Amino acid sequence: MAGRKIIIGGGTGFIGSHLGELLTSKGYAVLNVARKPATNNISWSVLEQSGLPKACAVVNCAGQQFMDFTKSWTPGFKQNVKNSRVYTTKALAKAINESKDKPKVYVVLTGVGAYEPSTSNIYDECSPTTGHDFFSRLTVEWEKAAQVDEPVRLVIVRCGAVLGRWGGMIKNMFLPFYLGLGGRIGSGTQYLPWIHIDDLARLILFSIENENVKGVLNGVAPQVITNDDFTKSFARALRRPAFFPVPEVILNMVLHEERAMIMTKGQHVVPKRVLEYGFEYKYADIDEACKEFAHLCPPKKQPLK
Repeated sequence: MAGRKIIIGGGTGFIGSHLGELLTSKGYAVLNVARKPATNNISWSVLEQSGLPKACAVVNCAGQQFMDFTKSWTPGFKQNVKNSRVYTTKALAKAINESKDKPKVYVVLTGVGAYEPSTSNIYDECSPTTGHDFFSRLTVEWEKAAQVDEPVRLVIVRCGAVLGRWGGMIKNMFLPFYLGLGGRIGSGTQYLPWIHIDDLARLILFSIENENVKGVLNGVAPQVITNDDFTKSFARALRRPAFFPVPEVILNMVLHEERAMIMTKGQHVVPKRVLEYGFEYKYADIDEACKEFAHLCPPKKQPLK
């Protein structure tokens, strides 16, 4: 079964668990690398000590959730955000390079924070990363940690805001919007690069199964929207008003300006190479995406496609 086994770093998180469901539905065996061993899990220390199990692909989705509002933006927390990404990416790359029977592909999920916020620049996969702000510097170091030797293909997916009911941005803001207390952030004119969780999982599978895919991919939907566009679409899908804007100064005070910029600033990011490879989005339109996750209770489980 090794020829159909895929190892997922951070496979118990929001993205990793969703990806695992999709892979399982397609006949793959999934082994997660997580902090604690469990059924279908191995720990990071076991990976370091015993090496990489035989697999056809490795994916790294691991990383401390930096928008965890229960955590203060302290130097220690920032270091954890960094280490949880750079260390795990490097650990898997090292295990791949030292393995005798190497996987065919290593897929690493990073972020569009690689591109500095701008109201005028349009970023595709060939755009440079400058490494000036915290998230851009983090992404530069994160991606450097992903170096693997040939013939292993390296695919780096720079994700936008991953939208899905049970994790990430939507999990944090669902209740206020459901209660009619939602609203734009700041002016609302900042760009919001986004992707539906289903499409991100499908893009990762697409990258694994297509041998010509390599290098950087912008994991964002082709539709470019602003925060205000999203606010109106989400409120419409919930059939709720959204008249309560959140002033930028409040977010800067509560979250710290360095972290709040993820929400108050934005980038115009396009998936040029993703489209050139022929990937087809299931949710290319924000209205359709919002309709899918605008529900209070879990709908009847449908198989991923």
